[in-house]
Amino acid sequence: MIQILLGQVGEYKKVSLLTPLFTALEVFMEVLIPFATSAIIDQGIQAGDMGKICFYGAIMLVMAFLSLLFGVLAGRFAAEASSGFACNLRESMFENIQTFSFSNIDKFSTAGLVTRMTTDVTNMQNAYQMMMRIAVRAPLTFLCSMVMCLVISARLSLIFLVAILFLGVCLFLIMSKATKLFSQVFHKYDDLNASVQENVSAIRVVKAFVREDYEKNKFAAAAENIYRLFVKAEGRLTLNNPVMMLVVYGCMIALSWFGAHFIVVGDLTTGQLTSMFSYVMSMLMSLMMLSMVFVMITMSSASGRRIAEVLTEKADLTNPADPVLEIADGSIDFNHVSFAYKHGGSGEETLHDIDLHIRSGETVGIIGGTGCGKSSLVNLISRLYDTTSGQVLVGGKDVRSYDMEMLRSQVAVVLQKNVLFSGTILDNLRWGKEDATLEECQEACRQACADEFIERFPDKYDTWIEQGGSNVSGGQKQRLCIARALLKKPKVLILDDSTSAVDTATDARIRAAFAKKIPGTTKLIIAQRISSVKDADRILVLENGQVNAFDTHENLLKTNPIYQEIYETQQQGSGDFDQPAPDTGKESA
Repeated sequence: MIQILLGQVGEYKKVSLLTPLFTALEVFMEVLIPFATSAIIDQGIQAGDMGKICFYGAIMLVMAFLSLLFGVLAGRFAAEASSGFACNLRESMFENIQTFSFSNIDKFSTAGLVTRMTTDVTNMQNAYQMMMRIAVRAPLTFLCSMVMCLVISARLSLIFLVAILFLGVCLFLIMSKATKLFSQVFHKYDDLNASVQENVSAIRVVKAFVREDYEKNKFAAAAENIYRLFVKAEGRLTLNNPVMMLVVYGCMIALSWFGAHFIVVGDLTTGQLTSMFSYVMSMLMSLMMLSMVFVMITMSSASGRRIAEVLTEKADLTNPADPVLEIADGSIDFNHVSFAYKHGGSGEETLHDIDLHIRSGETVGIIGGTGCGKSSLVNLISRLYDTTSGQVLVGGKDVRSYDMEMLRSQVAVVLQKNVLFSGTILDNLRWGKEDATLEECQEACRQACADEFIERFPDKYDTWIEQGGSNVSGGQKQRLCIARALLKKPKVLILDDSTSAVDTATDARIRAAFAKKIPGTTKLIIAQRISSVKDADRILVLENGQVNAFDTHENLLKTNPIYQEIYETQQQGSGDFDQPAPDTGKESA
């Protein structure tokens, strides 16, 4: 884990090395100041030599100035290095996340990834800065002070060795308990972020069902959980301070008692005892700083592990060694395909033994009950997931043999959950083709029947779209997403229930435009309404992840009971086809 994280220091290695260097120089200057103080007392004040006082006083001023200068430089370099380290961590995580397949995303959850890129990276930034300064300063101060104490009086220095041994044991016991608690805390942050994300993204539903109090209570429970764990963890760490104070005051009392005795017998001077007091305080303060470092390391170690998980995660889907860079046509073949979600699923197969063959340029409707595998089926075509067994072929070649970027540029998918990004309408359309001209965008919008509402906006194609498309209706959002996909001029166009928010007349116009404008493109239309697919060349009926039927609208009405039931239910206006048809006293035709 440490090697992975330190690998992200990158171009900030130089300032990362300069920080401890200047910190060490700062410490050396500070350690020499008490030595000069001892000389002033013993050689200047007690001897009545004003020249010595001025000489050693000037040396003290120079050392104090140099200590200040080195400290300022160390602080500046530490800030630059830690901020750069955090920036590199976020960029590397984001870059790796972009390679993730849907199954990788399912493994971590969106909220978990957000927590890792914000809270966890901030913890690592603070820890890195502390490691470069305090983790260098404290041990150096301690060692240098100890050496100076040994030089002054080796026997008195034994007091510190006993105190350090006692302190080390106490700190180890405290930290071992706190580490486990902090690890739990950061996992609970994921739950908190998930609650916020879910509430904000579904705020309209929350308000429509008057569930504000329920959501507030759910969030409060998640926040309360974090609060309790933090209090418990911090409660363990508060033991640091009383233990430190016990050691500090114990050392001061022991040093005063034995130091006075040594002065009386002539083994120690007053100046040397004064210096030892300064060095003792420096040592104990450095130990207190080390305890702070331990606390930060304890907190950040959990964050570091979570960040390393993202950085080391390998995408489930990768390009082959020698990828195919061109798709011959829009033909699609499923050769005995089975599929199960590996992450977050039940482990059961969503699709089972799908054997299906679609000609290039054909329009195919896909219909079936909720959870029958419609979306899973089309996700395999653009290789958003890989099959568990069997092959999916596009243009006569296995989708796993293609360069994924090229495949997805030729297989346009308008997903069930339509997403628009903050920016103008043109900005959003050009996701389909980065260099698309205004005329190309207008033509795509005409095919998607989006031009009719765009022209009514005061700014037309320069109209600003809020994040998530919150300032346009569901139907408008769907049509913009279809236009965006059409700009890619794909060989395969997949509409995953993408006209559900569009009225029947507009839906018919969109389908008519497809038949006229893109006859050579293979079109797969997943729909809830039979009216949306009845004019397709063939219609696929899925049931429980298997092909129940694949034929024309007319033939399915004659031979397929499931299709007959859907048709009769919708003709009578009795609701969704997932519900059984009402008992009319007649058998289905």
